[in-house]
Amino acid sequence: MQQKNLIEKVKKLREELGLGIMEIKSALEKAEGDERKAKEILKELGFKKAEKRAEKETHQGLVATYTHSTGKVGVMVELLCETDFVAKNEEFIKVAKDLCLQVAAMDPKDTEVLLEQEFVKDSSKKVKDLVTALVSKYGENIKVGKMVRFEI
Repeated sequence: MQQKNLIEKVKKLREELGLGIMEIKSALEKAEGDERKAKEILKELGFKKAEKRAEKETHQGLVATYTHSTGKVGVMVELLCETDFVAKNEEFIKVAKDLCLQVAAMDPKDTEVLLEQEFVKDSSKKVKDLVTALVSKYGENIKVGKMVRFEI
């Protein structure tokens, strides 16, 4: 693969996935320049990182809320992590808000069901993929805590 082409692909995947340059470069090289295969390799690495971090305690995080425009549905979701540094990150906050939208729209009975649902904003992903991507990016254990949905 040409160096210029590799650099362009690394930039594109970095913007899209937010992962480290060297991780992306390595995955692209293993995939012989195929972006789709590289994403699969990176996804697998993310799952491995998540498994390694799963036992770490999560005493930080945030509670996100959402109220539907009708005022008839409200949601609170707790997204937990290891440090307040990660909890304050813009992407972490965005995922917490997206989880609220998911709960409002799909009304999962518990967090296990929530994590297995197709993501309402992108049906090619499951909700657990959002959390795993954060684990991979920040190197911390991140998990969905409590959630509650109110409806009138």
